[in-house]
Amino acid sequence: MADWFAPKKYGYGSGLPIAWQGWVVLLIYLAVVLAGALLVERRPLAGGSLIAASTLVILVVTARTTRGGWRWRWGSRD
Repeated sequence: MADWFAPKKYGYGSGLPIAWQGWVVLLIYLAVVLAGALLVERRPLAGGSLIAASTLVILVVTARTTRGGWRWRWGSRD
């Protein structure tokens, strides 16, 4: 799989997208979370479940498509 996200310089996880596919994934995630937030007002369980599920999906996608994978990084010493 290609690299869609840059690694964070400090800490664990992904930074910003570095490919158009990463930006698309991020924009879709933000749209789904916004929809879930609007849904929470009327149906709290459904809205919360939508937000939780989409967060789990984006974590898996970013973990698999981050250049160098997810690991602890400590600036220039890494």
